[in-house]
Amino acid sequence: MNPACLSVPLGRLFSPGVVVAVLREAADPDLLLPAEAACMGRAVAKRRQEFAAGRLCARRALAQFGVLDFPLRAADDRQPIWPDSMAGSITHTEGFCAAAVAPRTRVGALGLDSEVVGDIKAEIWPRICVPIEMAWVRSLAAAEQAAAVTLIFSAKEAFYKCQYPVVGERLDFRDVSIEAAQWGAPEGVFRIHATRRIAIAAHGPLPMPGRYLFHDGFVTAGMDLGRADGESVQ
Repeated sequence: MNPACLSVPLGRLFSPGVVVAVLREAADPDLLLPAEAACMGRAVAKRRQEFAAGRLCARRALAQFGVLDFPLRAADDRQPIWPDSMAGSITHTEGFCAAAVAPRTRVGALGLDSEVVGDIKAEIWPRICVPIEMAWVRSLAAAEQAAAVTLIFSAKEAFYKCQYPVVGERLDFRDVSIEAAQWGAPEGVFRIHATRRIAIAAHGPLPMPGRYLFHDGFVTAGMDLGRADGESVQ
């Protein structure tokens, strides 16, 4: 039995038609399909549990579209190999895992990322944030700064996951900056600005929008790109 469940609040981070499933407990690797388990090799127990959690969430979400028992293998670059008809993204952090999926007739790509709020050490903030972001963080009350940096980190991760399957470009944290609208509310919109020329700009205008939600000690960021035919669904 698959312990993952659907999440309506996280589904609202995306365009209509995207389904998100979550799991908040350790996953049993024995629930992996044989082809999925073969991708794990000799991974340690924690990694096997994380991998299993992601696959169970993905399987639960895919089932909403009639895709059953599809083995979600890993490519050479460790990206999940989704069914040809589906776009998807997986995230896992300490105590939480989620997967977002949607038909490619609705979205071209998805990016989903969850992080533990305040889990990023202050000494590495300048490696994650560009100067304009650090200025914004420092302008906030001290009690808000760690949450703001966690949002920046999560939004950049979600964007990376969204653009990579489309253009295959590896990005650094400092290649983009985050503008967080509606800061202070538990959920809101962020926008991705490029700090240099990036390949995904050919597939949609910058800045690119996404949404975030603070929940249960985590922040989750999500974004999606329009279909391959160029029609926007954001």
